[in-house]
Amino acid sequence: MSNQEVRKLFADALAGRADRRTILRRAAALGIAAPVAAALAQETMRSALADTEGTLDATYYDWILSLHSPIELVNSEFPSPINAQVAPTAGFGIDTFLAEAKEQKSTYDMYIGVTPFLEMIQMVDAGVIEPWDSYLPAGMLDDIIPAIKAEGSYQDKFYVWPFLLDVIVQGWNAEIVGKAGLDPEVTPTTWDEYIANAKKVVESGAAPFGLTFDFHAWRSILPITHSISVDVYDPETGIFQWNSDPAVQALEIMKEMMPLANPDVLNEGTTDAGVNGTPDEQAFASGQAAYYIKYQNAHLRFSSTWADPSMLRLAALPKTADGVGGTVFWTTGAVLMQYGHDKEAAVQYMTNLSTDQRIWQHSVQGDASKNETAVGQLPVLQSIWAAYEKEQPDWLADWAFAIKDGLGAANAIAPTKMSISQFTTATPYYVAYLKGEESDAKTALTKAMDAVMAEYAKM
Repeated sequence: MSNQEVRKLFADALAGRADRRTILRRAAALGIAAPVAAALAQETMRSALADTEGTLDATYYDWILSLHSPIELVNSEFPSPINAQVAPTAGFGIDTFLAEAKEQKSTYDMYIGVTPFLEMIQMVDAGVIEPWDSYLPAGMLDDIIPAIKAEGSYQDKFYVWPFLLDVIVQGWNAEIVGKAGLDPEVTPTTWDEYIANAKKVVESGAAPFGLTFDFHAWRSILPITHSISVDVYDPETGIFQWNSDPAVQALEIMKEMMPLANPDVLNEGTTDAGVNGTPDEQAFASGQAAYYIKYQNAHLRFSSTWADPSMLRLAALPKTADGVGGTVFWTTGAVLMQYGHDKEAAVQYMTNLSTDQRIWQHSVQGDASKNETAVGQLPVLQSIWAAYEKEQPDWLADWAFAIKDGLGAANAIAPTKMSISQFTTATPYYVAYLKGEESDAKTALTKAMDAVMAEYAKM
C-alpha cells in the first residue's frame, strides 16, 4: 500500500472530488479496511473530518491544480493534516467567501487563486481576509521581488502571498514566420512592425491569420496601453483611465489587428464563466495564427500541440515609437481567511509551496510521461532566482530569465474595489468599436469611462 496513494484518496474524499462508489473502489484496491472505507465514503463523516480542528483547509482556483500536478506531492508530504480542494469560484467570483464572512465564519483557512488587482480590495473591505504580516517568518517579505510585494499589499499591509507569476508578452510560431519570408529570429519591436509582419503572413499564405489576442481588457488593451504609458490609473480609485490618450491609441492598435485575427477573436471563452478557453488559444494551438499576445503560460501550453514546439519564440511586447515599453504582470496567490484557523500551518504550507523545486521544474518543462505540458509560470522569491543565477538547473530554460527580467518594464494593474466589474462594464463599449459598430475610439472609450464611473458611484 502506498502512503502517498492513501493520502490522495483521503484528500479526494474530503474535498468531494470523488463519489461514494469511486472511494470504495479505490479503498478496496489499496487494502483499506471495509469499515474505514465505508466511513470515508459517507458524506456526514467526510464533512466532519473536513472540519476537524488542526486540519489545514486550503482551497484552490481549479486551474491551478489542473496545471500544476506536483502540488499533490507537496500536499501528500505536508507534516500536518491538509484538506486541499477546488474552490467554489468561476470567473473570479468570490460570492461564497463574501457570504460566509458576513456570518463571521469560513469553511476554509486559505484560498489560493487571488489576482490582486481583481479581488484583493473587495476581500479586504468585506472582512473576508486578514494580512499575513504578523504570521510571516523573519525575512520572508524581503525575499519577495519588490514589485510583486507591492502588488499584493494594500494600506501598508501584505494580503496576497504570491505564488505564480505571469507577464504579458508576444510570442510567435517561427515556422510560420519563416514561411512568410520573414526572419523568425527577429523580434518586432514596434506595433507598426508587428502588424506589418502579421499582414505579410496572411498575404504570403503562410497561415490563415497573422495574429491573435485575447480581447479581455487585462490581457489586451491594458498591456498595450502600458507599452505606451503606465500613467493611466486614477491615484485615488485605482480605476483605469479608459479614455486617456494612451488607452485610445491602444484600442486603435487593436482595431488594426482585427482583420488579421481569427474571426471569432471577440467571442467569450468556453470555460470559467467565459474568461478561459478563449478562441485565441485554439487559433495559436492549431498553427493558424503566427503572432500572439498573452501571458507566457498561454504560449507555452498551446504551442505544445505543434509538430515542433521548439518553434515557439517569446519576447517583450512591441511598443509605439515614443512609448515607454511597459507591459502588465500579475501573480496568482494565497489569502488568509479572517475567520479561518491554522494560520501558522498556512504560512508553512505557502513556504513549502513557494520553494518546492518540483513545482517550478514541472512548470518550465512539463511532464511528457504524463502528457502534461509546460505552463511557464515562475517563482517570485529573490532567493530562488539568486540560486538559479549562481547555478542554472539543467531544466531551467533561458526564456525563464528573460520573462523574470522583463519585470523591470512591467507594471501591475492598479487594484480597485470594482474588481472584475470594471472590465465587464467597459467591455461592450470598446468591443463595439472593434466590431465597427462605433466609428471613433475616443467616443467608445469615453462611454466606457462614463459607465465605469457610474457603477463606481453606486458602491
